[in-house]
Amino acid sequence: MNFLIKILYLISKLPLKILYIFSDIIFFLNHYIVGYRKKVITKNLKNSFPEKSDEEIREIRKKFYLNFSDYLVETVKSFSISETESRVRMQHINQHLFHEAKAEGKNIILMAGHVFNWEWMNALATLTPQKNSYPVYRKVNSSFWEDQMKKVRNKFGNEALEANEVILNIFRKQNDGESIYMFVADQTPHSSHVNYGLKFLNQRTPAFIGYDKLATRMDLIFIYCEMKKVKRGYYQVNYHRIYPDGEKFVNNEVVQKFHHLLENTIRKNPDNYLWSHRKWKYQDSIKTYEE
Repeated sequence: MNFLIKILYLISKLPLKILYIFSDIIFFLNHYIVGYRKKVITKNLKNSFPEKSDEEIREIRKKFYLNFSDYLVETVKSFSISETESRVRMQHINQHLFHEAKAEGKNIILMAGHVFNWEWMNALATLTPQKNSYPVYRKVNSSFWEDQMKKVRNKFGNEALEANEVILNIFRKQNDGESIYMFVADQTPHSSHVNYGLKFLNQRTPAFIGYDKLATRMDLIFIYCEMKKVKRGYYQVNYHRIYPDGEKFVNNEVVQKFHHLLENTIRKNPDNYLWSHRKWKYQDSIKTYEE
């Protein structure tokens, strides 16, 4: 394993222009030879965009494979990418929101979707006035890859938290404007934990609602991360504060607003979303559903 880690790190030290050659090879294999999760991707796209022709679906699928291949090599690059290069390649818009949160004395819940490249957001911790930054991750079956991804997410002064422990951590920590929690909030709950679902991309969609408990019980600031791929190797994330309609959030309000914002982002650039994951596999397990 140590040998594999060394090889991985050495590869990550290569310039991105070299790593993108590997990306092109991965794209060719995935799109033309292997057809990685082709049926899943095609089904997800057709169900999400019933108004699009087969030709349009094929074009989105092809561009997805390109973006997905870039995501893979960019994730490897994350092991050694410097703070300076991260700042150049990921532009953060509306940073004043973090200063407002500190002034208001409220901790922040950042909510991103599986839009490429969410893994490069970590350097945000070097730009905000908050002392603590906690990327939230989910356990994976491989302990090796879990350890490596934790190392990536712990860079730049971050402290990664596993999803099962983060809610308790937030409740216990003082709500003083000094902490940011970074959620990839469109996670698919396991079938045994599917309680709530909503209409998202024209489909009944099981929704992770752990952060909704925070919205209704604590006076936190919720911020949506609108990710955009500007060009190869360069991204922009625009931060938008999510406000309640009333004095405070009601049940599932922040969940609905997050999914609405995420759907708008996806519709602008549909090839930049992670269509290969089986987001809708547990839709029949939904107990409470809202259009």
